[in-house]
Amino acid sequence: MIIISITIILAYLFLIAMLIYGFDKVSYFTLEDMPSKTKFSVVIPFRNEVENLPILLSSIKNLNYPKHLFEIILINDDSEDDSVKTIKKIIDTKTPHNDFSGIDIKIINNKRLTNSPKKDAITTAIKQSKYKWIISTDADCILPKYWLDSFDEYIQKTNAICIVAPVIYNVTDSFLNRFQLLDILSLQGATIGGFGIKKPFLCNGANFGYKKQLFNDLKGFDGNNNIASGDDIFLLEKATKTYPEKVHYLKSKKAVVKTESQPSWASLISQRVRWAAKTTAYNYIGKTMGIIVLLTNILILITLLLSILGLYNFKIWLYILIIKFSIDFYLIYKSTVFFNEQRILKSYFLGFFIYPFFSVYVALTSIFSNYAWKGRPFKK
Repeated sequence: MIIISITIILAYLFLIAMLIYGFDKVSYFTLEDMPSKTKFSVVIPFRNEVENLPILLSSIKNLNYPKHLFEIILINDDSEDDSVKTIKKIIDTKTPHNDFSGIDIKIINNKRLTNSPKKDAITTAIKQSKYKWIISTDADCILPKYWLDSFDEYIQKTNAICIVAPVIYNVTDSFLNRFQLLDILSLQGATIGGFGIKKPFLCNGANFGYKKQLFNDLKGFDGNNNIASGDDIFLLEKATKTYPEKVHYLKSKKAVVKTESQPSWASLISQRVRWAAKTTAYNYIGKTMGIIVLLTNILILITLLLSILGLYNFKIWLYILIIKFSIDFYLIYKSTVFFNEQRILKSYFLGFFIYPFFSVYVALTSIFSNYAWKGRPFKK
C-alpha cells in the first residue's frame, strides 16, 4: 500500500507541477487600442433564465466594441418561463440608461436533432450566423466591457482559429460560493497550464471562440451528440487534434467572463455529476489527468481510514496530505493573482479538506446514476 501511495502522489505531484510550469509559459495579453476589425457572431443558448437575462443584456449593452461589428443570437431552448418576454421587453424599452439601438440582437428557437439540447442550440445559431467568428457564452454570465476587443486584438496578432478565454464565478459571502470559486480557480489554473505545456484539455463554453469554418470543417459536434454536455471540451479536442498550433488561450484580464455559482450543495453536486458523466468520452490526455486527480483524492480518504484503524502509517498519510496541500495551493494562488481574487484564499484550508470527500462522492454518483439539467433528465 505504501508503494501504491508513493506512486500515486508522485504522479499527482508531477502533473500539478507541469501545470504550474505551463501556467507561466502562457503570456499575459494586454490591449493596445488597435482599430477593431473582426466581426463576431455571439451565440447564447438559454432555457428558463428569466432572472439572469437582464444582467446579461445589460453587459451586452455596455460592450465597448463597435456595434456594427457583432451580432447577438439568443437561442431559446424550450423555455417554460418568461425568458423570451423579458428579453423583448428589455431590448424594446428605450431609456437614457437602456438603449439597444444599433445592436443586432435576435431571438431564435432551438432545433432539436440530438440528445444534446445545448449543442443543438449552438449548431442552430451558427447556421443562421452572419460572421466568420463565433463566440459562445451562457445566459447567466456577465460580459466584460472589453470582451470582444480582447478577442479582436488577439485574432489580429496571432494565427489562432480557436480561442479559449477565462471564466470565473461572481463572489458572494457564503462558504459554498467560496468553495466553488476555489474549485473553478483550480480548473482555470489547470486550463492555462495545459495550454502552456501544449496539451490543452480544458475549456469553458461560457467564453469560447472559434472560426465558423473550423466548426464546419470539424463537422461541429458530430461524434459526441449522444452526450448532453461537453459542447466546449469535445470541440476543443477536435480542434487541438487537427490544428494544434492554432488553438490558443487568451490570458487577458479584460476578457474574463463572470458567471453564477450553484445556489445549493444539491445543485452543485448535480452539476458536477453532469460534468463527470462526459469524462469517459475525453481523449487520453483528459482521461489520464482526471484519473490521477481522482486516484489522489481516493488515496487521501482510504489512507485516512486505514490510519484511524491502525492499518497505515499516520505519518505517511500526513506527508501525502502536506504534499497535496502545498502543490494545490501554489496552482490556485497563481490563479487568484491572475483573477485578482487572493481574498478567497482564506477559505482554502477548509475547502481543501472537504474537497476529497466531495470529488469522490461525485465520481461514485456519476457511475451509478443519471442526471438532470435545466429540468430535463438525461442518461449517461
